Amino acid sequence: MALPDNPRDRRRSERVMLQMRITVIADDTEHKSRQEEALTLIVNAHGGLLKLKMEVHVGQPMRLVNPQNKIEQNCRVVRVEDTSPEFFSVAFEFDAPNPKFWPVVFPPSDWDAPST
Repeated sequence: MALPDNPRDRRRSERVMLQMRITVIADDTEHKSRQEEALTLIVNAHGGLLKLKMEVHVGQPMRLVNPQNKIEQNCRVVRVEDTSPEFFSVAFEFDAPNPKFWPVVFPPSDWDAPST
């Protein structure tokens, strides 16, 4: 299987569409720590994509808290898109991969269907 030509299209782990509430802790534009409830859209073992009202910038550190299991995970912003007047779409990457942060089971890499 060939890798995609564009590095942005390469994935290190399987993406899963998952909408769940998550707590985001980050500094606002005035460098004051803020906490906001956000909604994930897509997740994987290395990070994900979420909807956030707070304005953040690429490279900014954040801390996520999974309210279901209280696990905290440090991450950084890798992309911000102003997709609507109400929120930003924020792509983030964990400081270290953590598939157990999400309430999903990622399939093993050897589950690929054989080619016919």
